[in-house]
Amino acid sequence: MHPQFFRHRWQGGYCEVKFLSSVLLGEKVRIALQLIKNRKMTFEETGLKPELLSAISEMGFQQPTPIQEKTIPHLLENDNDLVALAQTGTGKTAAFGLPLLHNVDLSNSSVQALVLCPTRELCLQISRDLESFSKYMKGFTNIAVYGGADIGKQIRELRRGGQIVVGTPGRVHDLIRRNVLDVSAIRWLVLDEADEMLTMGFKEEMDAILANTPAIKQTLLFSATMPAEIAEMSGKYLHNPEELSVGRRNQGSDNVEHHYYVVHAKDKYATLKRIADNYPNCYAIVFCRTRMETREVAEKFMADGYNADALHGDLSQAQRDQVMARFRSKNLQMLVATDVAARGLDVNELTHVINYSLPDDPEVYIHRSGRTGRAGKKGISVSILHMRETGKMRQIENVSNKRFQRKQVPGGEEICEVQLMHLIDKVVAVEVDDNRIDPYLEAIKDKFEGLNSDEILKRFVSVEFNRFLEYYRDAPDLNIKERETHGRESRVGRSGDRVKFSRMFINAGKKQNLNASRLLGMINDSLRKKNIEIGKIDIQRKFSFFEIDSRFEGELVKAMSRVSLDGQSVKVDRVTGEGPAGFDRSRGRKRDFSGSNNNNFNRKRQR
Repeated sequence: MHPQFFRHRWQGGYCEVKFLSSVLLGEKVRIALQLIKNRKMTFEETGLKPELLSAISEMGFQQPTPIQEKTIPHLLENDNDLVALAQTGTGKTAAFGLPLLHNVDLSNSSVQALVLCPTRELCLQISRDLESFSKYMKGFTNIAVYGGADIGKQIRELRRGGQIVVGTPGRVHDLIRRNVLDVSAIRWLVLDEADEMLTMGFKEEMDAILANTPAIKQTLLFSATMPAEIAEMSGKYLHNPEELSVGRRNQGSDNVEHHYYVVHAKDKYATLKRIADNYPNCYAIVFCRTRMETREVAEKFMADGYNADALHGDLSQAQRDQVMARFRSKNLQMLVATDVAARGLDVNELTHVINYSLPDDPEVYIHRSGRTGRAGKKGISVSILHMRETGKMRQIENVSNKRFQRKQVPGGEEICEVQLMHLIDKVVAVEVDDNRIDPYLEAIKDKFEGLNSDEILKRFVSVEFNRFLEYYRDAPDLNIKERETHGRESRVGRSGDRVKFSRMFINAGKKQNLNASRLLGMINDSLRKKNIEIGKIDIQRKFSFFEIDSRFEGELVKAMSRVSLDGQSVKVDRVTGEGPAGFDRSRGRKRDFSGSNNNNFNRKRQR
């Protein structure tokens, strides 16, 4: 019999299988296809240049991550636009960076590719990765441009030339307006973490930048989530893009467990402290809603003896860099941050992400949780909820397709046992320098004279352990019983009493870069109070609605009259019926109603 052959398309190459018997062909094909399906791709099979393969091999990378496995062969073979959806920490930089490096013309020192990203930290990280990947590519230069740094130095680097520019939208736009950065002939445009750039209010800068790029180019849009704004951007700037995704849209990482605790609002910090004590080796980012809350939590942490610090918008760039350097070197165990301040941070090996306050946008939660569980490692996303937030948690579950496990806040005895075992593990693992210790050994023995080994051990452990025993002596149970959280959670306040909400209107929306987090920050900063009950938030294009505890309604209206948003005066009104008095929802502006026309708004809604 003649040998039988078939060829199977597999990840950018072909696999040829030979069979000696046509009788067994069907079964062997089935087995071979299953083996191919289960087989892991290697970087050598992607078709990348030998120089790139040598560099990534030295970095210890042998097999592509799922997004790299899909994206690299695709970009090497196609020049059509691409939308790639994958969580943070899945190797997106290599997914677009390696194909760019493979394709750039090293004989041409002009800008051939522009990579836009939301923050300085991510910009520097991408630039460092490109440097590492291109180690053996002579003649290659990439330039990082970002705000908060000397623009003169960046201008000099651009004038010397480089094939790839990585930058934040604000600084890139500035350099284009100065006629220093020329992107009119680029061949590739990468929008990395495009959803974050939109959330941070860079849409106008991005529109201006893209208007200066050529019509014919390959645009690559990478995003962790796919909100409506990203879909709109894809339709506007990309031409018949192909979509590649790892997992479901807006889905959290499979390497992250999701835990939550339900406590009274007054017990949130005590719960956070117990979580920290129950995980002695945790290395975590603690997310808060506002700068004020961030400062308060960090100050309490530091006062209680924890290696913690705050990261928020009030810090200068030098202060921010100092905090991040300490956190990356693990001299800080806990980084307490707002979402805005933490965007773009690329810190490996985080064991926990702790949501001291849940975000209003489920996609923000997905971004937060994606900061742990990276590079195949496991991580835990912890949420500390008060009773009203369990409904919000269910919304996040539905969007992320993840289920949260309700956990009990650990008690004093449990934490003391964990800390004791942690101390013993440290003692067992410590390295002893005999040469330095031996000269003091006899004097030490004299000090312990009259004590047996058990007594010595107890005293030694107690030196470090007594503070935990004392702190958690008669520690109360912080858990709220599950039956207490049943019912209409959206109207139960922190004290357990029903809260009467007022529905409020604000004359700002997405067009003014208003989102739920920013609105909450404005409310908290205006009232200078914390833990005020906020209900549903509805952000529209030019205006928005939100609910607030009725007791603070008048105070808020007065306080917000002194606030401006991006140069526009803010006006807050109480909504009566379907809208504030004199508001035409269909046009998003005020109208002059009088007499019998006062109900026009409601009738318009009914029609």
